[in-house]
Amino acid sequence: MHDAAGPQDACGVFGIWAPGEDIANLTYYGLYALQHRGQEAAGMAVADGRTIVVFKELGLVAQVFDERTLSSLSGHLAVGHTRYSTTGSSTWENAQPSYRTAKLGGGVALAHNGNLTNILELAEGLGDNRDAGMHATTDSDLITALLAEHPGPTLVEAALDVLPRLRGAFSLAFSDAATVYAARDTHGIHPLVLGRLDGRTEGGAEHPSGSWVVASETCALDIVGATFVREVEPGELLVIDEAGPRSLRFAPADRHGCLFEFVYLARPDTTIAGRSVHATRVEVGRTLAREAPVDADLVIPVPQSGVPAAVGYAEASGIPFGEGLVKNSYVGRTFIQPSQKIRQRGIRLKLNPLREVIEGRRLVVVDDSIVRGNTQRALVRMLREAGAAEVHVRISSPPVRWPCFYGIDFATRAELIASGLGVEEIRASLGADSLAYVSLDGLVDASRQPANELCRACFDGVYPVPLMDSDRLGGRHQLEGMGSGAATGAALAEAFSRRVVVGMNGADPSPDALDELAGLAGLDTLGEMDTLGEMAAIDGPAADVAPAGSRSS
Repeated sequence: MHDAAGPQDACGVFGIWAPGEDIANLTYYGLYALQHRGQEAAGMAVADGRTIVVFKELGLVAQVFDERTLSSLSGHLAVGHTRYSTTGSSTWENAQPSYRTAKLGGGVALAHNGNLTNILELAEGLGDNRDAGMHATTDSDLITALLAEHPGPTLVEAALDVLPRLRGAFSLAFSDAATVYAARDTHGIHPLVLGRLDGRTEGGAEHPSGSWVVASETCALDIVGATFVREVEPGELLVIDEAGPRSLRFAPADRHGCLFEFVYLARPDTTIAGRSVHATRVEVGRTLAREAPVDADLVIPVPQSGVPAAVGYAEASGIPFGEGLVKNSYVGRTFIQPSQKIRQRGIRLKLNPLREVIEGRRLVVVDDSIVRGNTQRALVRMLREAGAAEVHVRISSPPVRWPCFYGIDFATRAELIASGLGVEEIRASLGADSLAYVSLDGLVDASRQPANELCRACFDGVYPVPLMDSDRLGGRHQLEGMGSGAATGAALAEAFSRRVVVGMNGADPSPDALDELAGLAGLDTLGEMDTLGEMAAIDGPAADVAPAGSRSS
């Protein structure tokens, strides 16, 4: 199949309000716990009631921050972020927290997990003010700009006006110099939780309002010693200051939590909507064993993502569980690498088969998902070379057939192996002896969530947030060609060209695609696009775009 940029989760966010605590270190530990959600950049904004200091850089959390840097960041509140780029290139300017000087004084720092689906509409509304920041090209910076440019006298009033205008997925932690805010989109697509710290200072005193933490996952609460209080509700704005947290409603809740969080994105030691992610994955393995039995000698997981489901499969099938693959723990997850070339090298760097365990054995190999098939294809080949007699692949999620527009970067159907091939064709492509996926109903049942409260769009194509053609067209780089917020035909043609220039599966683009691209480039405004729907249907893979530059001073 084609080589294209891979599916990634948008990011991890963390916020804390804790007078008397070592804010920078706690934020560092929280981000460390959320490192799996993004490995391109990390940053934090620390405030002391008067000023906000933002420090961010490309790299892992442990690479970005050292003791000297952390000791220089003092205050009683902070927001932090780990990033994978699903909107905008992987540049320093696009690292978060995003920061803007507010129209009425002070500043706004914001960390965002998710993806908006009305980016062009929001950018047009900002006009020239979109370029007043630090040349970021992300939907996160757009949200920050909308908040900072709002004429309301307080950030609360700005948020209550801006948040209902955002479409798509957003779990936010943001702040001014004195207050931490948290908000979650009306569908609650990605998780966001509230926790409470003990709040006791070295002298033994506790702040009367307590100390509070918001984070993408409960595992980040655990690492800083916070107690889980509750989820931030869909459509809720939390305001956390010296009076403690108070809840405001900016939109009614229409819950559709991301089912893929249970499959892969969240850490297994996280709890989502009251359900343990680890327990869900083990139960999915049991379900998979019942739905797709096979006569084999050993069940082995693809570490680490396939381990819980493999344990469940072995339990339900009675086939022994074994460790047949060794993982290099110092290699990042291939799923969230920004370059396909890096990803292909990473597959061979991260896993090595144990020949003495698998030689001559009939193997059941359990993994969490197949998106492009590159990892599984290389894995099957390695196992056969190591002497496996048979290789039966079992996948603890249904086939991923549809793009995600809410913060997981498999944004075109052409990138997804299951969008054009049936199960038997995929099996042949991987070179496996057999292949089976868990059913969608089986996965939903294991999550113990009501089916109508889940976003399952990547599996069934039913999107809880309606999508405009322009949302589908622009992709992750759609803001990068826009000047002063104006969505010109030339800018959108540039965004569109990133999709069709390499054509379907790496072939040359079709003459029709090139004709429509030329027609788009001649348009002056977004309103002239009569053929936008047809062009959006040309679903070629996104070309890799080189970073636009290095850190600015």
